[in-house]
Amino acid sequence: MRIHVPDRPAGRLTDAWRACVGTGRFELALRRDYQDSLALVQRDIGFRHIRGHGLLSDGVGVHRPYEYAGSRRVQHSFTYVDQVVDAYLELGIRPFVELGFMPSGLASGDQTVFWWQGNVTPPRSWTEWADLVRATVAHLVDRYGLDEVRGWPIEVWNEPNLTAFWQDADRDAYHRLYEVSAHAVKEVDASLQVGGPAISPGSDEWLVPFAEFVAARDVPCDFVSRHAYTSGPAQHVPFGTHQTLAPAEHLLEQFATPRRLLAGTALAELPVHITEFNSSYRPDNPIHDTAFHAAYLAPVVAAGGDLVDSFSYWTFSDMFEEVGIPTALLHGGFGLLTHRQLKKPTYHLYAFLARMGDQVLARGADHLVTRDADGRVTVLAWAPVDVTGREPVPQRHTLALSVPLDAPGATSAYLARSSVSEEAGNVHAAWAEMGRPRSPLPRQLDALREAAEPARAHRSLPVTAGRVEVDLTLARHEVTLVEIDAVRDETPPWWDGDRLLGLPGRDGAGHGG
Repeated sequence: MRIHVPDRPAGRLTDAWRACVGTGRFELALRRDYQDSLALVQRDIGFRHIRGHGLLSDGVGVHRPYEYAGSRRVQHSFTYVDQVVDAYLELGIRPFVELGFMPSGLASGDQTVFWWQGNVTPPRSWTEWADLVRATVAHLVDRYGLDEVRGWPIEVWNEPNLTAFWQDADRDAYHRLYEVSAHAVKEVDASLQVGGPAISPGSDEWLVPFAEFVAARDVPCDFVSRHAYTSGPAQHVPFGTHQTLAPAEHLLEQFATPRRLLAGTALAELPVHITEFNSSYRPDNPIHDTAFHAAYLAPVVAAGGDLVDSFSYWTFSDMFEEVGIPTALLHGGFGLLTHRQLKKPTYHLYAFLARMGDQVLARGADHLVTRDADGRVTVLAWAPVDVTGREPVPQRHTLALSVPLDAPGATSAYLARSSVSEEAGNVHAAWAEMGRPRSPLPRQLDALREAAEPARAHRSLPVTAGRVEVDLTLARHEVTLVEIDAVRDETPPWWDGDRLLGLPGRDGAGHGG
């Protein structure tokens, strides 16, 4: 059955999908290969903010206690902070600031997370923690200007509902951390944005008590943050992890949860930021590299902006290092950073979305149709996936559309199509066919770069009564972008393709001067 796409927009496509993207620990941004990869992401996609862990951890060196004249003192050093933020701003992306983890010189305990040992215990001095937050935020304002930093959300901690990220998952202790931190931020300037509680899936019972706490104590809160994942328990293999997945619509259900639970509370009308989302939170789960993953997330990125103000893919880069130094491949991000910015299918999904218009003409279970101000129509379409791995997935998925083209007098349209699937734009499949080399040779890298590019095709279609009939056949796990423009024919009257090889033209004329 052909789907009749309406002429008039049904709404607007928000850019919540590119409001933020995740990254590995803060100081990784000092690396040249990291910055090169982020530059590529910004060129093709263009995120507004970037969020990662470890701003206040020892590797960044902000908190520097010392002894002088018989007393303990603290110097706040921002050398690495400045280098990283400067690099971000040069690439057109701004921090989504996460306050954490605890500097070892201020920590009340020695519990850490990740191989780089981010400390997750409360401060032994709340006054000194407040001084650290205040000094860090004040430095950002002094260096980059208040007008600039007002646009940088400041989130207090990361997943305090988990014992791995906050000692004993102590909710009362987190509330105190939030209160001290939020007041310290607002003491720098009341217009700065601060929020939380940055909880992981499965702990939504934290949301209402958090709202009640900030209301009862008159604690500033400018936004609510939560994370969203659909992966099950980890099944470990050497240098990797496999997990079951819930259907992708569970991500959208998680996106909707904060506003549903906070209705009627003091936080009901605040922006909601999903500051991490993905299928799996594990950086060593190879599902992130697959064509399946792009098709799995396509309906989420197409519809998520209707539910939240931002949702941040975790993470843009495989230079991630939560569970150790990368081996041949690490599976957390858009691109294989260790292999010179090879792009994955999910990367292309985001790059496709970056080329969509902002007027939504139609949505469906397998497609999104938009139009931009110039009249160009774009179709993002995806094949269905099965998360159980048990049901046979169709090798072909068809979609038939009748698309309006706002171009009076046009008789033909130019259709350009870009696709990724199990066969096309799938660097992981090509790498596997090579035998999964741990250190690809230069010629192998060249071949992988070519394999990472989407398949591209083009054709001319007739325009009848202001409409174009588009028939798409999608391969298994394919995501495709179709761009349709009205043709303004400027072919000269003497052009005749029949004469390319010197044959007589359609008018019977031979060659001659």
